[in-house]
Amino acid sequence: MAILGATPPGRTIEQHDVFFGTGHKIKDLKEDMYAFWPNGGQLHIDSYRAITVVENFEIKIVEKNSLAVQKLKLFFINLGGYLPKDPEEYHFKILVVAETMGEAVKKAKQTAFYKQYVFKGAESHVDDKHLLDVDDMHKVDDLFADHIKQRYAIQITPLAQPAEEDAWQVGYVKLGSR
Repeated sequence: MAILGATPPGRTIEQHDVFFGTGHKIKDLKEDMYAFWPNGGQLHIDSYRAITVVENFEIKIVEKNSLAVQKLKLFFINLGGYLPKDPEEYHFKILVVAETMGEAVKKAKQTAFYKQYVFKGAESHVDDKHLLDVDDMHKVDDLFADHIKQRYAIQITPLAQPAEEDAWQVGYVKLGSR
């Protein structure tokens, strides 16, 4: 999971988007990142995170034909919220393991961000997705490039012992030209 940044042609400020891919090193994903955001101009990475643990579940990328049917899904949710007298919309990106989107939204609404970035007339939200107040919500495996979706799947397994979620690697990583 990487936060990509760029100033696309015709824009006055840097834009951001979230990218999901699979590889051994973050720079292995460069080609897929440019395919994901082809009109972004010169891309860079602002932060990234390997995803191996979410909510005490082990997350693995496996060959699609080796994955047994599973009910659990990994969701990416982008919460949006506001502070009084501040024109900026703030975002909080989370990963949630759940069987359904409804269950995932319930978990998102329990986060500190959802409760803190709210005031009368500007409640925290998830922007009109599925008639819920969440900015964006997706099953992570739907966000992979087609060549990854065709071959791989996400395996989610409960962990026997509590484990920490993967840490964000924060800091500018230049991707270079296409």
